[in-house]
Amino acid sequence: MPAQPPTGEPAPADGSLPGTALTGLGSRPFGVYVHVPFCATRCGYCDFNTYTADELGSSASFGSWLDGLRAELELGAKVLSAGPAPAADTVFVGGGTPSLLGAERLGAVVDAIRDTFGLAAGAEVTTESNPESTSPEFFERIRNSGFTRVSLGMQSAAEHVLKVLERTHTPGRAVAAAREARAAGFEHVNLDLIYGTPGEREQDLAASLDAVLEAGVDHVSAYSLIVEDGTAMARKVRRGELPMPDEDVLADRYELIDAKLAAAGLHWYEVSNWATDADAECRHNLGYWQGGDWWGAGPGAHSHVGGVRWWNVKHPARYSAALAEGNSPAQARELLTAEDQRIERVMLELRVRSGLSVDALDDDGRRAAERAATDGLLHPAALDAGRCVLTDRGRLLADAVVADLLG
Repeated sequence: MPAQPPTGEPAPADGSLPGTALTGLGSRPFGVYVHVPFCATRCGYCDFNTYTADELGSSASFGSWLDGLRAELELGAKVLSAGPAPAADTVFVGGGTPSLLGAERLGAVVDAIRDTFGLAAGAEVTTESNPESTSPEFFERIRNSGFTRVSLGMQSAAEHVLKVLERTHTPGRAVAAAREARAAGFEHVNLDLIYGTPGEREQDLAASLDAVLEAGVDHVSAYSLIVEDGTAMARKVRRGELPMPDEDVLADRYELIDAKLAAAGLHWYEVSNWATDADAECRHNLGYWQGGDWWGAGPGAHSHVGGVRWWNVKHPARYSAALAEGNSPAQARELLTAEDQRIERVMLELRVRSGLSVDALDDDGRRAAERAATDGLLHPAALDAGRCVLTDRGRLLADAVVADLLG
């Protein structure tokens, strides 16, 4: 089962926020994240808050989830109306497998957000999709309902790699789905890759990248495989059936990805994300990385507004029951101190190509930044101009650079 959420203080039953959290609301990017907890099968590496039909039985359904979601969005709009409530600049429907809902229900999600928070002019509206639960008609219908961006889980073009990951789609289907999305009028299409899977060879990753480029997408996300505790893959590693991913191999794979994508005109704008230009960058995720606010709706979803973070109960049945009783589905929350927020700013902004202002560092952090520039991990010229910007080598060691900057 998915990892447990953090501990925190009790969240108010009415979902209310401290007045300080509402100060400046609307001056920061505001997004809505919607969590769809349904999957057809459970992939062996996944620790997200997802459930198969067999796991849920009769305790939850698409219909009860959608009813709960509408109620939470209404609650969220009411809570934020105590301040200058912003319309959503971005929407991201993730999971789980949102495409399992079908085009009609996904359209209902957009309608519910439009009717509660509202959508800003030119809003970015993204949904994740599994290639196997999409079709040309699906893409046409969600495009007409207001979606502007699609993110497809590809992971690999190698059949044996997909088998280790326990992915159900066939090699080639993700590329075909990307083409169908583009044909339906989507300018912005992302393909997700996972690299470092046990048994993956360099030529497998190279072939996957060739397939991605053949699809003509304007955005690529590539993540190294992480073996999460509690997953089927973790149990196989513990029993010696699969090896742990090798750090040196992961670094080599990352350099291969970056080189091939850059040569094709896709450039990194965050350590794990590449885009053809600024218009192709995922504005919703940039909101996370650059200190924005967002309301996370759905079972297990996390939210952040003005230095307050909270998270919902995880099980879909408990989620729907809380909202049916007129209560917030939030399980707990935490009020971030100024130092908490500074630490998170360093951790997240450093990962972005525009980098981090030196003003976010204390004296020890500034000395660490000077050392990092000397060691080739930060660009010296950018540092002289007051920003910490990772070099190519620095991206490979981003977590270590963050640790040094925070002391």
